[in-house]
Amino acid sequence: MSDENSENGGLQRTIDWKQGLAIALGVPVLILPSIGYFANYVWAFAIIIWALSVFQGFMQNFAYGELATMFPKASGLPGYAQSVFTGNASNRYDLSKLLGGFSAWSYWFAWNPVLAIYSILIGSYLKGLVPALAGVPDLVVYLASGAVVFILLILVNYRGLSGGATLGYILAILSLAPLIIIALAPFVTGHFEISNITGSLLPTDWSWDIHHILILLGLFAMAQWSACAWETAAIYGPEYKQPKSDVPKALFICGAICLVTFILVQAACTGALGIEGILAEPVSPMLPIAQMTLGPIGGSLTIFMLIAAMVLIIQTAFLGASRAMYSMAGEGNLPRFFGKMNAHGTPVNAMIVIALLNMGFICLGTPAAIVAASAIGYVCANGISLLAYVKAKIDPKFSKLERPFKAPNGWRYVALFFGFFNLPLCLIGIIYLNSLELGWTSTIVGFVVLALYLPLWYYSQNENRTTLEKDNSLSGESTI
Repeated sequence: MSDENSENGGLQRTIDWKQGLAIALGVPVLILPSIGYFANYVWAFAIIIWALSVFQGFMQNFAYGELATMFPKASGLPGYAQSVFTGNASNRYDLSKLLGGFSAWSYWFAWNPVLAIYSILIGSYLKGLVPALAGVPDLVVYLASGAVVFILLILVNYRGLSGGATLGYILAILSLAPLIIIALAPFVTGHFEISNITGSLLPTDWSWDIHHILILLGLFAMAQWSACAWETAAIYGPEYKQPKSDVPKALFICGAICLVTFILVQAACTGALGIEGILAEPVSPMLPIAQMTLGPIGGSLTIFMLIAAMVLIIQTAFLGASRAMYSMAGEGNLPRFFGKMNAHGTPVNAMIVIALLNMGFICLGTPAAIVAASAIGYVCANGISLLAYVKAKIDPKFSKLERPFKAPNGWRYVALFFGFFNLPLCLIGIIYLNSLELGWTSTIVGFVVLALYLPLWYYSQNENRTTLEKDNSLSGESTI
Protein backbone atom coordinates (compact mmCIF):
# COMPACT_ATOMS: atom_id res chain seq x y z
CA MET A 1 0.00 0.00 0.00
CA SER A 2 1.19 3.51 -0.58
CA ASP A 3 1.69 5.81 2.33
CA GLU A 4 2.57 9.39 3.09
CA ASN A 5 5.64 8.24 4.93
CA SER A 6 6.98 6.61 1.81
CA GLU A 7 6.15 9.62 -0.33
CA ASN A 8 7.87 12.00 2.09
CA GLY A 9 10.99 9.90 2.48
CA GLY A 10 10.15 8.80 6.01
CA LEU A 11 9.89 5.39 7.60
CA GLN A 12 8.59 2.79 5.15
CA ARG A 13 5.54 0.57 5.74
CA THR A 14 7.19 -2.77 5.03
CA ILE A 15 6.27 -5.14 7.89
CA ASP A 16 3.21 -6.91 9.27
CA TRP A 17 2.39 -7.80 12.88
CA LYS A 18 4.31 -11.10 12.71
CA GLN A 19 7.52 -9.32 11.73
CA GLY A 20 7.00 -6.67 14.42
CA LEU A 21 6.44 -9.45 16.93
CA ALA A 22 9.64 -11.19 15.81
CA ILE A 23 11.69 -8.07 16.46
CA ALA A 24 10.03 -7.50 19.85
CA LEU A 25 10.71 -11.09 20.93
CA GLY A 26 13.97 -9.90 22.43
CA VAL A 27 11.89 -8.76 25.41
CA PRO A 28 11.10 -12.17 27.04
CA VAL A 29 14.79 -12.96 27.44
CA LEU A 30 15.34 -9.72 29.38
CA ILE A 31 14.61 -11.79 32.48
CA LEU A 32 17.96 -13.59 32.27
CA PRO A 33 20.22 -11.09 34.07
CA SER A 34 17.56 -10.36 36.74
CA ILE A 35 16.80 -13.86 38.02
CA GLY A 36 19.47 -13.87 40.70
CA TYR A 37 19.08 -10.17 41.53
CA PHE A 38 15.38 -10.54 42.37
CA ALA A 39 15.85 -13.82 44.26
CA ASN A 40 18.47 -12.14 46.44
CA TYR A 41 15.95 -9.55 47.66
CA VAL A 42 12.61 -11.36 47.76
CA TRP A 43 13.40 -15.08 47.29
CA ALA A 44 10.49 -16.98 45.64
CA PHE A 45 8.24 -13.91 45.81
CA ALA A 46 10.10 -12.84 42.66
CA ILE A 47 7.73 -15.12 40.72
CA ILE A 48 4.78 -13.02 41.91
CA ILE A 49 6.56 -9.77 41.05
CA TRP A 50 7.12 -10.95 37.46
CA ALA A 51 3.47 -12.04 37.15
CA LEU A 52 2.18 -8.72 38.50
CA SER A 53 4.58 -6.78 36.28
CA VAL A 54 3.41 -8.53 33.11
CA PHE A 55 -0.16 -7.86 34.28
CA GLN A 56 0.86 -4.20 34.65
CA GLY A 57 2.13 -4.38 31.07
CA PHE A 58 -1.30 -5.50 29.83
CA MET A 59 -3.01 -2.68 31.74
CA GLN A 60 -0.66 -0.10 30.26
CA ASN A 61 -0.60 -1.57 26.78
CA PHE A 62 -4.38 -1.38 26.39
CA ALA A 63 -3.84 2.37 26.53
CA TYR A 64 -0.82 2.23 24.21
CA GLY A 65 -2.72 0.06 21.75
CA GLU A 66 -5.46 2.69 21.51
CA LEU A 67 -2.88 5.48 21.12
CA ALA A 68 -1.32 3.44 18.29
CA THR A 69 -4.56 3.55 16.32
CA MET A 70 -5.15 7.23 17.14
CA PHE A 71 -1.67 8.19 15.94
CA PRO A 72 -0.72 5.55 13.32
CA LYS A 73 2.35 7.55 12.23
CA ALA A 74 3.77 7.80 15.75
CA SER A 75 6.69 5.61 16.82
CA GLY A 76 5.46 3.96 20.00
CA LEU A 77 5.75 5.63 23.40
CA PRO A 78 8.10 8.39 22.18
CA GLY A 79 5.72 9.30 19.36
CA TYR A 80 2.51 9.13 21.43
CA ALA A 81 3.71 11.55 24.11
CA GLN A 82 4.99 13.98 21.48
CA SER A 83 1.75 13.73 19.48
CA VAL A 84 -0.32 14.63 22.54
CA PHE A 85 2.00 17.21 24.11
CA THR A 86 2.56 19.21 20.94
CA GLY A 87 2.72 22.63 22.56
CA ASN A 88 1.92 25.98 20.99
CA ALA A 89 3.61 26.62 17.66
CA SER A 90 3.80 30.35 18.40
CA ASN A 91 5.77 29.71 21.60
CA ARG A 92 9.31 28.64 20.78
CA TYR A 93 9.96 27.14 24.23
CA ASP A 94 6.56 25.68 25.08
CA LEU A 95 6.73 23.50 28.23
CA SER A 96 4.13 21.06 26.92
CA LYS A 97 6.32 20.33 23.90
CA LEU A 98 9.31 19.98 26.22
CA LEU A 99 7.39 17.41 28.31
CA GLY A 100 6.56 15.30 25.25
CA GLY A 101 10.15 15.44 24.06
CA PHE A 102 11.51 14.59 27.52
CA SER A 103 9.28 11.52 27.64
CA ALA A 104 10.74 10.35 24.34
CA TRP A 105 14.27 11.09 25.56
CA SER A 106 13.61 9.07 28.74
CA TYR A 107 12.41 6.16 26.62
CA TRP A 108 15.45 6.44 24.39
CA PHE A 109 17.75 6.32 27.40
CA ALA A 110 15.85 3.34 28.83
CA TRP A 111 16.68 1.24 25.75
CA ASN A 112 19.99 2.72 24.64
CA PRO A 113 22.34 1.22 27.31
CA VAL A 114 21.09 -2.30 26.58
CA LEU A 115 23.54 -2.44 23.67
CA ALA A 116 26.57 -1.89 25.91
CA ILE A 117 25.32 -4.06 28.78
CA TYR A 118 24.71 -7.13 26.66
CA SER A 119 27.81 -6.63 24.53
CA ILE A 120 29.80 -6.87 27.76
CA LEU A 121 27.88 -10.03 28.74
CA ILE A 122 28.44 -11.56 25.29
CA GLY A 123 32.15 -10.90 25.67
CA SER A 124 32.24 -12.50 29.11
CA TYR A 125 30.41 -15.62 27.89
CA LEU A 126 32.72 -15.88 24.88
CA LYS A 127 35.71 -15.80 27.21
CA GLY A 128 34.21 -18.74 29.09
CA LEU A 129 33.38 -20.61 25.88
CA VAL A 130 36.61 -20.06 23.90
CA PRO A 131 39.80 -21.02 25.81
CA ALA A 132 41.95 -19.01 23.39
CA LEU A 133 40.37 -15.79 24.70
CA ALA A 134 41.32 -16.46 28.31
CA GLY A 135 44.49 -14.33 28.11
CA VAL A 136 42.90 -11.45 26.19
CA PRO A 137 42.04 -8.38 28.32
CA ASP A 138 38.34 -8.18 29.15
CA LEU A 139 37.88 -4.72 27.67
CA VAL A 140 39.35 -5.80 24.33
CA VAL A 141 36.92 -8.72 24.11
CA TYR A 142 33.99 -6.50 25.13
CA LEU A 143 34.81 -3.84 22.53
CA ALA A 144 35.39 -6.42 19.80
CA SER A 145 32.11 -8.23 20.51
CA GLY A 146 30.25 -4.90 20.63
CA ALA A 147 31.78 -3.68 17.37
CA VAL A 148 30.95 -6.93 15.56
CA VAL A 149 27.34 -6.95 16.79
CA PHE A 150 26.73 -3.25 16.08
CA ILE A 151 28.20 -3.40 12.57
CA LEU A 152 26.20 -6.56 11.83
CA LEU A 153 22.94 -4.97 12.96
CA ILE A 154 23.54 -1.76 11.01
CA LEU A 155 24.20 -3.81 7.85
CA VAL A 156 21.21 -6.12 8.42
CA ASN A 157 18.81 -3.21 9.01
CA TYR A 158 20.35 -0.83 6.44
CA ARG A 159 17.77 -1.69 3.77
CA GLY A 160 14.78 -1.39 6.09
CA LEU A 161 13.05 -3.00 9.05
CA SER A 162 12.12 -6.21 7.23
CA GLY A 163 15.77 -7.30 7.35
CA GLY A 164 15.77 -6.90 11.10
CA ALA A 165 12.56 -8.88 11.32
CA THR A 166 14.17 -11.75 9.40
CA LEU A 167 17.08 -11.78 11.84
CA GLY A 168 14.50 -11.62 14.63
CA TYR A 169 12.83 -14.80 13.37
CA ILE A 170 16.15 -16.64 13.38
CA LEU A 171 17.32 -15.40 16.77
CA ALA A 172 13.88 -15.94 18.35
CA ILE A 173 14.13 -19.64 17.46
CA LEU A 174 17.74 -19.83 18.67
CA SER A 175 16.98 -18.14 21.99
CA LEU A 176 13.35 -18.70 23.01
CA ALA A 177 13.17 -22.40 22.13
CA PRO A 178 16.17 -23.47 24.25
CA LEU A 179 15.04 -21.10 27.01
CA ILE A 180 11.66 -22.81 27.19
CA ILE A 181 13.23 -26.28 26.90
CA ILE A 182 15.65 -25.63 29.76
CA ALA A 183 12.91 -24.07 31.90
CA LEU A 184 10.58 -27.04 31.33
CA ALA A 185 13.28 -29.68 31.80
CA PRO A 186 13.20 -29.73 35.65
CA PHE A 187 9.46 -30.47 35.58
CA VAL A 188 10.05 -33.44 33.26
CA THR A 189 13.15 -34.86 34.95
CA GLY A 190 11.80 -34.53 38.49
CA HIS A 191 14.34 -31.95 39.65
CA PHE A 192 11.62 -29.40 40.35
CA GLU A 193 10.56 -29.27 44.03
CA ILE A 194 7.57 -27.10 44.94
CA SER A 195 8.84 -26.89 48.53
CA ASN A 196 11.71 -24.73 47.29
CA ILE A 197 9.06 -22.14 46.44
CA THR A 198 6.48 -22.55 49.20
CA GLY A 199 9.15 -22.84 51.90
CA SER A 200 11.06 -19.75 50.75
CA LEU A 201 8.38 -17.30 49.73
CA LEU A 202 10.05 -14.30 51.41
CA PRO A 203 13.32 -13.80 53.34
CA THR A 204 13.10 -14.68 57.03
CA ASP A 205 13.86 -11.08 58.05
CA TRP A 206 11.25 -9.58 55.70
CA SER A 207 8.80 -7.11 57.23
CA TRP A 208 6.32 -4.75 55.64
CA ASP A 209 8.01 -1.59 56.85
CA ILE A 210 8.87 1.46 54.77
CA HIS A 211 12.37 0.11 54.02
CA HIS A 212 11.08 -3.12 52.48
CA ILE A 213 8.15 -1.40 50.72
CA LEU A 214 10.61 0.96 49.02
CA ILE A 215 12.72 -2.04 47.99
CA LEU A 216 9.59 -3.66 46.55
CA LEU A 217 8.73 -0.50 44.59
CA GLY A 218 12.30 -0.40 43.27
CA LEU A 219 12.04 -4.03 42.16
CA PHE A 220 8.74 -3.27 40.40
CA ALA A 221 10.48 -0.41 38.60
CA MET A 222 13.24 -2.78 37.49
CA ALA A 223 10.77 -5.55 36.66
CA GLN A 224 8.70 -3.35 34.35
CA TRP A 225 11.88 -2.44 32.47
CA SER A 226 11.83 -6.12 31.44
CA ALA A 227 8.29 -7.44 31.90
CA CYS A 228 6.44 -4.41 30.45
CA ALA A 229 8.95 -3.72 27.69
CA TRP A 230 6.95 -5.62 25.08
CA GLU A 231 5.35 -2.24 24.32
CA THR A 232 8.35 -1.90 22.00
CA ALA A 233 6.24 -3.76 19.42
CA ALA A 234 4.25 -0.51 19.08
CA ILE A 235 7.28 1.64 18.30
CA TYR A 236 7.22 0.42 14.69
CA GLY A 237 3.75 1.96 14.15
CA PRO A 238 4.87 4.02 11.12
CA GLU A 239 6.38 0.87 9.56
CA TYR A 240 3.43 -1.54 9.85
CA LYS A 241 1.46 -2.09 6.66
CA GLN A 242 -1.82 -2.02 8.62
CA PRO A 243 -0.97 -0.19 11.88
CA LYS A 244 -4.56 -0.13 13.14
CA SER A 245 -4.68 -3.92 13.33
CA ASP A 246 -1.01 -4.93 13.27
CA VAL A 247 -0.03 -2.96 16.41
CA PRO A 248 -2.60 -4.49 18.82
CA LYS A 249 -1.87 -8.00 17.49
CA ALA A 250 1.89 -7.66 17.90
CA LEU A 251 1.47 -6.09 21.34
CA PHE A 252 -0.80 -8.62 22.98
CA ILE A 253 0.68 -11.77 21.45
CA CYS A 254 4.11 -10.67 22.64
CA GLY A 255 2.56 -9.96 26.04
CA ALA A 256 1.13 -13.48 26.24
CA ILE A 257 4.55 -14.94 25.45
CA CYS A 258 6.11 -12.74 28.15
CA LEU A 259 3.51 -13.82 30.71
CA VAL A 260 4.43 -17.48 30.22
CA THR A 261 8.17 -16.93 29.93
CA PHE A 262 8.79 -14.69 32.94
CA ILE A 263 6.75 -16.81 35.35
CA LEU A 264 8.05 -20.13 34.00
CA VAL A 265 11.75 -19.22 34.03
CA GLN A 266 11.81 -17.75 37.55
CA ALA A 267 9.70 -20.63 38.89
CA ALA A 268 11.91 -23.26 37.23
CA CYS A 269 15.09 -21.74 38.66
CA THR A 270 13.63 -21.43 42.14
CA GLY A 271 12.05 -24.89 42.16
CA ALA A 272 15.07 -26.70 40.73
CA LEU A 273 17.92 -24.88 42.48
CA GLY A 274 16.35 -23.37 45.57
CA ILE A 275 17.29 -19.88 46.72
CA GLU A 276 20.80 -20.96 47.76
CA GLY A 277 21.39 -22.55 44.36
CA ILE A 278 20.31 -19.38 42.54
CA LEU A 279 22.49 -17.16 44.72
CA ALA A 280 25.44 -19.48 44.06
CA GLU A 281 25.04 -18.66 40.32
CA PRO A 282 23.35 -15.23 40.38
CA VAL A 283 24.54 -14.13 36.94
CA SER A 284 23.44 -17.22 35.06
CA PRO A 285 21.32 -19.65 37.11
CA MET A 286 20.07 -21.23 33.89
CA LEU A 287 23.52 -22.77 33.42
CA PRO A 288 23.36 -25.22 36.40
CA ILE A 289 19.77 -26.12 35.47
CA ALA A 290 20.93 -27.05 31.97
CA GLN A 291 23.83 -29.09 33.34
CA MET A 292 21.58 -30.78 35.90
CA THR A 293 18.80 -31.74 33.51
CA LEU A 294 20.42 -31.97 30.07
CA GLY A 295 23.88 -33.32 30.89
CA PRO A 296 27.28 -32.10 29.64
CA ILE A 297 25.80 -30.63 26.48
CA GLY A 298 23.54 -28.45 28.58
CA GLY A 299 26.22 -25.96 29.55
CA SER A 300 27.34 -25.29 25.98
CA LEU A 301 23.74 -25.12 24.80
CA THR A 302 22.93 -22.54 27.48
CA ILE A 303 25.88 -20.31 26.57
CA PHE A 304 24.95 -20.52 22.89
CA MET A 305 21.35 -19.71 23.74
CA LEU A 306 22.33 -16.78 25.91
CA ILE A 307 24.54 -15.27 23.21
CA ALA A 308 21.76 -15.59 20.62
CA ALA A 309 19.30 -14.11 23.11
CA MET A 310 21.59 -11.19 23.84
CA VAL A 311 22.01 -10.38 20.16
CA LEU A 312 18.22 -10.39 19.87
CA ILE A 313 17.93 -8.08 22.89
CA ILE A 314 20.55 -5.76 21.41
CA GLN A 315 18.67 -5.62 18.11
CA THR A 316 15.38 -4.86 19.89
CA ALA A 317 17.07 -2.03 21.81
CA PHE A 318 19.01 -0.82 18.77
CA LEU A 319 15.92 -0.47 16.59
CA GLY A 320 13.80 0.97 19.40
CA ALA A 321 16.38 3.58 20.38
CA SER A 322 17.01 4.65 16.77
CA ARG A 323 13.26 5.04 16.12
CA ALA A 324 12.95 7.11 19.30
CA MET A 325 15.67 9.50 18.11
CA TYR A 326 14.08 9.69 14.65
CA SER A 327 10.72 10.44 16.24
CA MET A 328 12.18 13.22 18.40
CA ALA A 329 13.98 14.80 15.45
CA GLY A 330 10.80 14.63 13.35
CA GLU A 331 8.84 16.44 16.06
CA GLY A 332 11.51 19.14 16.37
CA ASN A 333 12.62 17.93 19.81
CA LEU A 334 16.12 16.88 18.71
CA PRO A 335 18.47 18.32 16.06
CA ARG A 336 17.45 17.30 12.54
CA PHE A 337 20.67 15.34 12.06
CA PHE A 338 19.16 12.45 14.03
CA GLY A 339 16.11 12.25 11.75
CA LYS A 340 17.91 11.90 8.43
CA MET A 341 17.13 8.72 6.47
CA ASN A 342 18.96 6.71 3.88
CA ALA A 343 17.32 5.79 0.57
CA HIS A 344 15.65 2.76 2.20
CA GLY A 345 13.91 4.74 4.93
CA THR A 346 16.28 3.70 7.71
CA PRO A 347 17.46 6.27 10.31
CA VAL A 348 21.12 5.36 9.83
CA ASN A 349 22.49 8.53 11.44
CA ALA A 350 20.71 7.72 14.69
CA MET A 351 21.86 4.09 14.53
CA ILE A 352 25.51 5.07 14.01
CA VAL A 353 25.43 7.61 16.84
CA ILE A 354 23.86 5.05 19.18
CA ALA A 355 26.51 2.47 18.25
CA LEU A 356 29.33 4.95 18.92
CA LEU A 357 27.82 6.02 22.24
CA ASN A 358 27.58 2.42 23.36
CA MET A 359 31.17 1.71 22.39
CA GLY A 360 31.98 4.45 24.86
CA PHE A 361 29.69 2.88 27.48
CA ILE A 362 31.47 -0.45 27.03
CA CYS A 363 34.70 1.23 28.11
CA LEU A 364 33.17 1.60 31.58
CA GLY A 365 33.43 -2.18 31.93
CA THR A 366 30.64 -2.35 34.51
CA PRO A 367 27.84 0.00 33.44
CA ALA A 368 26.04 0.02 36.79
CA ALA A 369 25.46 3.78 36.81
CA ILE A 370 24.02 3.63 33.28
CA VAL A 371 21.70 0.79 34.26
CA ALA A 372 20.42 2.91 37.15
CA ALA A 373 19.71 5.82 34.83
CA SER A 374 18.11 3.45 32.34
CA ALA A 375 15.52 2.23 34.85
CA ILE A 376 14.80 5.81 35.93
CA GLY A 377 14.29 6.76 32.28
CA TYR A 378 11.81 3.93 31.68
CA VAL A 379 9.74 4.90 34.72
CA CYS A 380 9.56 8.51 33.48
CA ALA A 381 8.65 7.44 29.94
CA ASN A 382 5.82 5.18 31.09
CA GLY A 383 4.45 7.68 33.57
CA ILE A 384 4.33 10.56 31.08
CA SER A 385 2.99 8.36 28.25
CA LEU A 386 0.11 7.13 30.42
CA LEU A 387 -0.73 10.72 31.36
CA ALA A 388 -0.63 11.50 27.62
CA TYR A 389 -3.29 8.81 27.10
CA VAL A 390 -5.47 10.42 29.76
CA LYS A 391 -5.08 13.81 28.07
CA ALA A 392 -5.90 12.30 24.66
CA LYS A 393 -9.13 10.86 26.11
CA ILE A 394 -10.39 14.09 27.68
CA ASP A 395 -8.98 16.80 25.38
CA PRO A 396 -11.68 17.82 22.83
CA LYS A 397 -9.11 18.39 20.07
CA PHE A 398 -8.47 14.63 19.95
CA SER A 399 -12.11 13.56 20.12
CA LYS A 400 -12.55 13.25 16.34
CA LEU A 401 -9.55 10.97 15.81
CA GLU A 402 -10.38 7.52 14.50
CA ARG A 403 -9.92 4.74 17.09
CA PRO A 404 -10.34 1.32 15.45
CA PHE A 405 -8.94 -0.28 18.62
CA LYS A 406 -10.38 1.03 21.87
CA ALA A 407 -9.48 0.16 25.43
CA PRO A 408 -12.46 -0.75 27.64
CA ASN A 409 -14.65 2.09 28.90
CA GLY A 410 -13.15 4.08 31.73
CA TRP A 411 -9.63 2.94 30.93
CA ARG A 412 -8.31 6.46 31.44
CA TYR A 413 -8.70 5.88 35.19
CA VAL A 414 -6.64 2.70 34.94
CA ALA A 415 -4.01 4.60 32.96
CA LEU A 416 -4.07 7.40 35.52
CA PHE A 417 -3.52 4.90 38.36
CA PHE A 418 -0.52 3.29 36.67
CA GLY A 419 0.77 6.70 35.62
CA PHE A 420 0.98 7.73 39.27
CA PHE A 421 2.30 4.28 40.20
CA ASN A 422 5.24 5.03 37.90
CA LEU A 423 5.52 8.68 38.92
CA PRO A 424 6.28 9.10 41.74
CA LEU A 425 6.09 5.69 43.49
CA CYS A 426 8.34 3.55 41.26
CA LEU A 427 10.66 6.49 40.70
CA ILE A 428 11.16 6.86 44.47
CA GLY A 429 11.60 3.10 44.78
CA ILE A 430 14.28 2.79 42.09
CA ILE A 431 16.20 5.76 43.52
CA TYR A 432 16.12 4.12 46.95
CA LEU A 433 17.14 0.72 45.60
CA ASN A 434 19.98 2.25 43.60
CA SER A 435 21.21 4.02 46.74
CA LEU A 436 21.41 0.68 48.53
CA GLU A 437 23.16 -1.10 45.67
CA LEU A 438 25.37 1.55 44.08
CA GLY A 439 25.35 4.62 46.32
CA TRP A 440 23.97 8.01 45.35
CA THR A 441 26.51 8.52 42.59
CA SER A 442 24.65 6.29 40.13
CA THR A 443 21.37 8.11 40.70
CA ILE A 444 23.04 11.50 40.27
CA VAL A 445 24.67 10.30 37.04
CA GLY A 446 21.28 9.06 35.85
CA PHE A 447 19.59 12.39 36.40
CA VAL A 448 22.51 14.27 34.85
CA VAL A 449 22.25 12.17 31.67
CA LEU A 450 18.50 12.75 31.49
CA ALA A 451 19.06 16.47 32.08
CA LEU A 452 21.38 16.60 29.06
CA TYR A 453 18.21 16.63 27.01
CA LEU A 454 17.58 20.26 27.95
CA PRO A 455 20.46 21.82 25.95
CA LEU A 456 19.74 19.50 23.02
CA TRP A 457 16.09 20.53 23.05
CA TYR A 458 17.01 24.21 23.33
CA TYR A 459 19.34 23.87 20.34
CA SER A 460 16.67 22.09 18.28
CA GLN A 461 14.10 24.85 19.01
CA ASN A 462 16.54 27.49 17.73
CA GLU A 463 17.28 25.27 14.73
CA ASN A 464 13.56 25.00 13.99
CA ARG A 465 13.10 28.76 14.27
CA THR A 466 16.08 29.45 11.98
CA THR A 467 14.74 27.03 9.36
CA LEU A 468 11.25 28.55 9.57
CA GLU A 469 12.63 32.05 9.14
CA LYS A 470 14.62 31.00 6.07
CA ASP A 471 11.57 29.30 4.54
CA ASN A 472 9.37 32.32 5.21
CA SER A 473 12.01 34.66 3.88
CA LEU A 474 12.09 32.73 0.60
CA SER A 475 8.29 32.83 0.36
CA GLY A 476 8.11 36.48 1.35
CA GLU A 477 6.15 35.83 4.56
CA SER A 478 6.83 37.25 8.02
CA THR A 479 7.53 35.12 11.10
CA ILE A 480 5.95 37.70 13.37
